[in-house]
Amino acid sequence: MPVARPKARPREDCERPSDGSGILAAHVVRDSKERTRILLYICLLLLDLAAISIGFMIGNLSRFIDATDPTGLNYILMLSPLYVLLAFTSRAYSIDALQNVQVSVTRSLRVFALSVGSLLFILFSMKASAELSRVVFVVGAVASSLLLGAARYIFGQIAGRAEDWNFIREVLVVDGVAVQPRRGQVVLFSELSGLSPVANDPDNFGRIGILLSRCDQVLLACRAESRVAWAQALKCAGVPVEVLTPELDHLGALGFRRIGGHSAVLVAPGSLGFRDRTLKRSLDLCVALLGIALCMPIMLLVGAAIKLTSPGPVLFRQARLGQGNKVFQVLKFRTMRAETTDQLGTRSSSKDDERQTVVGRLLRRSSLDELPQLLNVLKGDMSIVGPRPHALGSTVGESLFWQIDARYWQRAAVKPGITGLAQIRGFRGATLCQQDLMSRLQADLEYLSHWSLWKDLAIICKTAKVLVHPNAY
Repeated sequence: MPVARPKARPREDCERPSDGSGILAAHVVRDSKERTRILLYICLLLLDLAAISIGFMIGNLSRFIDATDPTGLNYILMLSPLYVLLAFTSRAYSIDALQNVQVSVTRSLRVFALSVGSLLFILFSMKASAELSRVVFVVGAVASSLLLGAARYIFGQIAGRAEDWNFIREVLVVDGVAVQPRRGQVVLFSELSGLSPVANDPDNFGRIGILLSRCDQVLLACRAESRVAWAQALKCAGVPVEVLTPELDHLGALGFRRIGGHSAVLVAPGSLGFRDRTLKRSLDLCVALLGIALCMPIMLLVGAAIKLTSPGPVLFRQARLGQGNKVFQVLKFRTMRAETTDQLGTRSSSKDDERQTVVGRLLRRSSLDELPQLLNVLKGDMSIVGPRPHALGSTVGESLFWQIDARYWQRAAVKPGITGLAQIRGFRGATLCQQDLMSRLQADLEYLSHWSLWKDLAIICKTAKVLVHPNAY
């Protein structure tokens, strides 16, 4: 089925609103405050480490009259990694800590106390506590706590006033209504930006993903008859979305709050936060690099077998929908004859597909054809675990995937994966009926709602059991 592709493209010639209360320009949407937050997190980290170091140097002075005595320095070397690890896992570096000085101080002191307790337990278990200076440890711990609290409080006040206590980039999307933007908001008019809530065009959703890819929060103001369409369209942007509307029942709201005197409901929780994205990306890189190193001999043999048994390229490239519904080129080992490959994916592979080569049939049954996607992971287009990316022309009967259920677009809130919750549950192969797609969609949405690093690790481990599957063809 042909896909409608509007010719409109995002424009960057928007003007400021007449009252000057908001910032208005399509390209400004890309000016995220995430870089500012990261710099502030780094400053906080350095301040914390400096406070701990100075605290135990004071402990050295109280015992040895030498700030650089090895006793205190050893405490610093042992305590600092513990503190940093626990601080990251306890959200001592988060938007909450930036926006609320009290939260910042409380979390840092709580983490420091836990770090000190953990270090004492480790030293006691190693029977090394008797060899260390208790005076240096106690004085250093107390001094570090005081310095941590003071440094966090002063830094929080300075950073808060410098950023006007606003550490997120909020975008106001306006479609056909008059609304008063708040100070600091980026205002995005749909007509000037070439955006539409029409839910049957990957290009349109790709433009939404591009324009909103660097913002932290989206607020929507539109006509009543367009609210449902816009709500569905913005759910794929991978950022928290709220709709200015008095009607709540039919939007599938996740939350409610008041913004500038208007009623607003949360319709999408957004993608992973910075800390979770960092953990997930670190896991992706570790697994991808290890996988490529271990599988390189197999990949070379597979490439040689493909080249020797059928004419054409070794790798097959196909346009797929990625995060934010932006199109990327997925890599796979070619399993079909070159002249019969399907770039749009309108025809799913079947069990006795005549287009498959002999080598290709073996690759599909063993899932080895997916190995080149480790390169997509390194590039950043994909993750090890996530919703599987589908071809633009994938259909169930005569209907495109996104025409079956409007929630389909929500899968793009995170990067697509080589494996996922749907795959380990056995939902793979051709989509012969709507239930095949709905089972996968439900698993993908469940994964988005309950993500954790441990779940990713569990899915990776369980994937080994389904590499060879009856539906793998």
